[in-house]
Amino acid sequence: MQLTGMRAYFTLWVGQIISQTGSAMTAFAVGVWLFEQTGSAATLTWAATAFFAPLVFLSPFAGTIVDRYDRKLVMGVTDGVAGVTTIILFTLLATGNLEIWQIYVLNFINGAFNSMQWPAFSAATTMLMDKENYARAAGMTSIGQTASNVLAPLVAAAVLAATNLQTVLLIDIVSFTAAIGSLFFIFIPQPPKSAENQSGSFLQETKYGFTYIFARPPLLGLQSVFMVINFAATFGFALSVPMILAETNNNEVVLGSVQSIGAVGGVVGGVLLSAWGGPKRKVYGVLGGMMAASIFGTILMGLGMSLPVWATAAFLNSLFIVILNGSNQAIWQAKVAPDVQGRVFAVRRLFAQVIAPISTAMAGPLADNIFEPAMREGGRWVETFGWLVGTGAGAGMSLMFVAAGIISFGAAAIALFVPTVRDAEMLLPDHVAV
Repeated sequence: MQLTGMRAYFTLWVGQIISQTGSAMTAFAVGVWLFEQTGSAATLTWAATAFFAPLVFLSPFAGTIVDRYDRKLVMGVTDGVAGVTTIILFTLLATGNLEIWQIYVLNFINGAFNSMQWPAFSAATTMLMDKENYARAAGMTSIGQTASNVLAPLVAAAVLAATNLQTVLLIDIVSFTAAIGSLFFIFIPQPPKSAENQSGSFLQETKYGFTYIFARPPLLGLQSVFMVINFAATFGFALSVPMILAETNNNEVVLGSVQSIGAVGGVVGGVLLSAWGGPKRKVYGVLGGMMAASIFGTILMGLGMSLPVWATAAFLNSLFIVILNGSNQAIWQAKVAPDVQGRVFAVRRLFAQVIAPISTAMAGPLADNIFEPAMREGGRWVETFGWLVGTGAGAGMSLMFVAAGIISFGAAAIALFVPTVRDAEMLLPDHVAV
């Protein structure tokens, strides 16, 4: 007998936590390996871009696939491909044939298939949970996403110190069996067809997500704010690993501690959102969370020069991001009919994150060629900004964090005065269950 409802969601949730923990360990370990091999921030940001670009730009097509096929099957395929690419990475490393360009290629494949994972999981959650529990489900999902990062950086750092990257990859390979295995025990009902769902060719159905959002200015406005925020935030946080490693002389334990404490903040935010359900006006949770994360997360991270400050910034940033993302998810799940959520949510991701791969790709070269040299001893910006972020290795990247936070705060503050965005929940009706 297969599980349904909340029990099915919980089983799926646990499997994803285990799998995401393995993936987080691999991401941490590969990032350290790349920086140690090259000493370049650009190498890390290009690796991130190789994953992020297909994840974003293929989203509209992925959303159509999610709506056309069984969502459980789609999640199984994406988890399986991620496992296979990790096996390939392990084999190349074990045989001494791993090169940096191969990591870019494997990241690209992972990003392409992962573009289906989030819309499939989100649409499945809508079918397993009651409408009044959408924000709480988003909180639980955030707990799962961030709990996997609490121990992953510290454990990965310890495993790297005691053994090597291959051991971390083996742990990740084993973890994928939990995600795939959980799917065999649950039943996810297919949504009934709503009046909004107009069947057509693959390209027509892919276009539908764009048409849907452009026809609803409040939803388009929300995603426009996210576009600006994600551009600025990615510009900063793409450099978190090289910044901390540069300022600590490649201290993996400090980096792991910051990332783990940051993940604890995400867990706390998820627990808070699950118990609280978010503000009655979810849009205030979105915009207020953006402003708080900008100040107490991004800007504070740039101003920090030690573990306590970095850890505090990472904790608060993760906490507020959970609240703003969970509030936003609840709005969309309430407004969009379940049978078209795959397409609409995929295009929603595209709108919010389309510029983020460009930001990620720009961050490394700008840090290496402009900001870092300008903030070293004798650099042209030392007298102007040295008092704020210090000087030497990593100071230029710290300055980039501060600039990113100021841009993010400004975008969210302006949105509060735009009625189309501020009143989105009142301007759009909830979808009617069939």
